[in-house]
Amino acid sequence: MNESHSALTDWALSHIQIEKTATVLDVGCGGGRTIGKLAKLAGAVYGVDYAAGSVAASCAHNKELIEQGQVVVRRASVSALPFPDDFFDLVTAEETQYYWPDVENDMREILRVLKPGGRIMVVAESYRGSRNDWLLGPVMRLLGSKGLSIDDHRALFQSAGYTGIEIFEERRRGWLCAIGQKPRR
Repeated sequence: MNESHSALTDWALSHIQIEKTATVLDVGCGGGRTIGKLAKLAGAVYGVDYAAGSVAASCAHNKELIEQGQVVVRRASVSALPFPDDFFDLVTAEETQYYWPDVENDMREILRVLKPGGRIMVVAESYRGSRNDWLLGPVMRLLGSKGLSIDDHRALFQSAGYTGIEIFEERRRGWLCAIGQKPRR
């Protein structure tokens, strides 16, 4: 996954500005490549994944950054993030949202840990209506994917409480990047 999603990650990150002092969380951190990319842009980066093997792979991939104290990787579920309220400036979720146990409540859990004005960025190469849906759709449904369309993503962000929603699509490659913001108080 580290190799196959690298270009997707770069494309998605081109749609968001990250302050050098930002505290960032990567949900579903997998093999850890996105964490490494985020660490070049932000001050502190955290990663969570529910799979022990992914946590181990991410820790191995980011060993030096962990030793330097810039990166922390933990085993956790998106449904119960082990962080205080209003902690992160940005939360990323690449190729993971469609596996979440309760996507709407999980989006609210992320909203809880975002600072007011903080943003979430959800990235996918499998979504209903994409160029690749004819191929990836049946496979993703077998894996239990929610199969959200662009409009479904927008509605999900809104119902979970996000504002300033932007959705970018790289139609030629079948990529989606959805960004929302936690309202300022």
